[in-house]
This record gives sequence, C-alpha cells and structure tokens, in this order.
Amino acid sequence: MNIKNTILATAAILMIGSGSAVAQSPADLNDLEIAHVAYTADNIDIRYAHLALAISTNASVREFAEAMISDHNAVNGQALALLEKLGAAPQDNFLSQSLNETAEMLIDELSRLRGDAFDHRYAENELGYHKAVNDLVGNAFIPNIENAEVKALFEAGYEIFQAHQSQAESMVEGLK
Repeated sequence: MNIKNTILATAAILMIGSGSAVAQSPADLNDLEIAHVAYTADNIDIRYAHLALAISTNASVREFAEAMISDHNAVNGQALALLEKLGAAPQDNFLSQSLNETAEMLIDELSRLRGDAFDHRYAENELGYHKAVNDLVGNAFIPNIENAEVKALFEAGYEIFQAHQSQAESMVEGLK
C-alpha cells in the first residue's frame, strides 16, 4: 500500500465507523470521545514504533520510532493528567474502535516484513497516518472541542504531530 492509499484508507476509517450502517462524523464526537480517539491514536503509533524497534536495523527508522514512543507517551500522560483533574474519563466510540481494528491488520502486515520492505512500509504508514490524524485533529477536533483546557492540550499536541509528519516525510525521502 502506498502513501496515497494509506491516507485514503485512514481517512475512510476516520469518517465511517466499522460495522455501522450509518456514517458517523468525527465532528459529532464530544470532548471525552475526542480524547479517547487521540489516546487510541497515540497508543497505536506507540505500538507501531515498538514493532519498528523490534524489526528494523535502519538508524533513521529506529530514531523516528524512539521519538514516537517518547512524544506520544508524553502527550498521553498530559491528557490523562488533565482528565483526572477534570474528573472525567475518555469515552470509547466508533472511531476509536475503527482505528484499533485497522491497526491490528497493519501490525499483522508489518510483522511479516523485514529489511528494506519493513522500513519502507513503516515509513510510508507513518507519513500517511500523521497526515490523516493531523487533518482530523486540525479540521474536525480542535474546532469542535468545547473545554478550553482540552482544546489547549490538543493545540499543543497538534504542533508536535505536525513535526512528526515532517520527520516522517524526511524518513520516507531518506529511504528512497
């Protein structure tokens, strides 16, 4: 699957809940559902990164994976601390569930690859994943978050994830 297909697949997942006869929109999610999607997306990328560290010997891939683990764990820690402060808990939803289902398929695919094939597929996925998530966060989530503290956290995270997208672009180019 190339970058374009990864973006299209992720966008489709982000727009339609799996197994749902009726399309649901990310813009319809409440703040606690949005928080769950973000937490889920971060954890998925952490899983991808751990897989990269287990399989890849490429220095740039490994460096990127280590940064994903560190940055996504930090953002998740901040999110959980804020939810605790607010006395709230993230709410599972169609989008979180769809992301998890798709991640399982991709992890199965990636785990069968080795060498350059793994590195290229991982890098392409990271670029597509960050593009799709950044689009979702910037265009659907941030404009619709009601709580000012939650919105501020998402805006800060959005800056980090845009940097990840740039790093993923560099990683893809470096592997060509």
